[in-house]
Amino acid sequence: MTEDAARQVAGLYHRRVGDITVTALNDGHQDVAMTTVLGIPPEEAAAMLRAAFRPVPRRTAVNAFLIRSGGRVALVDTGCGPAKPTVGLLPANLAAAGIALDRIDTVLMTHLHPDHWGGLADADGKAAFPNAEVKLHAAEHAYWHDDTAMMRLDDPARRKMFFLDARARLAPYRDRTCLFTEGEVFPGVRAIPLPGHTPGHTGFLIASGRESLLIWGDIVHVQELQVPRPEVVMAVDVDPAQAQATRRRLFDRVAADGQAIAGMHLHFPAFAHLARDGAGHRLFPDAWSIDLHGDAPATEA
Repeated sequence: MTEDAARQVAGLYHRRVGDITVTALNDGHQDVAMTTVLGIPPEEAAAMLRAAFRPVPRRTAVNAFLIRSGGRVALVDTGCGPAKPTVGLLPANLAAAGIALDRIDTVLMTHLHPDHWGGLADADGKAAFPNAEVKLHAAEHAYWHDDTAMMRLDDPARRKMFFLDARARLAPYRDRTCLFTEGEVFPGVRAIPLPGHTPGHTGFLIASGRESLLIWGDIVHVQELQVPRPEVVMAVDVDPAQAQATRRRLFDRVAADGQAIAGMHLHFPAFAHLARDGAGHRLFPDAWSIDLHGDAPATEA
């Protein structure tokens, strides 16, 4: 008798961007209360999710991305860490991709929220990536180390989770943390400031030859809601008005340019394109391919 499967297969998917290989790595998913979705009536948001055959409360994927370029290896974000039963899969998926933690020489942070910095340290508080330099936007580092900003939160538990725990996860990398504002941060990778969700929220534009891919971080958390309704914001947005403005501006840009995108909270494997749809936009997940591929669609023989 064969034994039924208990879990999904490894969550990883490779894509070529010119001479650079980008691997989507799934850390799992989080089911989050609808009270975290703002700017839309809760019953309307729930109806939109059900119409798209999505769970209610909202289920949000957590992804990270591995970049192999010029003989070096970078990881973009580190997932949640061993926090909940449905997340913390990143180390296993890195192993499935054949990447030991000590091979990663750079960790690029889109921003410092727990589902992005959770995997920076192990259970003992030591650096999970012993040979890596951590790179993040200067405004991001400054904000989460600002005691005045922390005290604006009334709830001590939230102060700890968002501010103190972020500092603790960064502490093992204190002597190898590099702050940037924009420009190249890794071979073939340029930082693109996308503020609003957090002050230093950053996207990473990967370019090689004629191909490019924009890892846009947390521009979208719930694609079924925020693509058709970009005014929908998240309770964790530090500046909701700026987050909304950044999202609208970036939607217009990537749609006009046909820019390939990837996101930390798009449905895995999280590679997609955005196109104009009347007065709004529509998200098109990229076609699954057995072979590594870039932007160019396959041609018929």
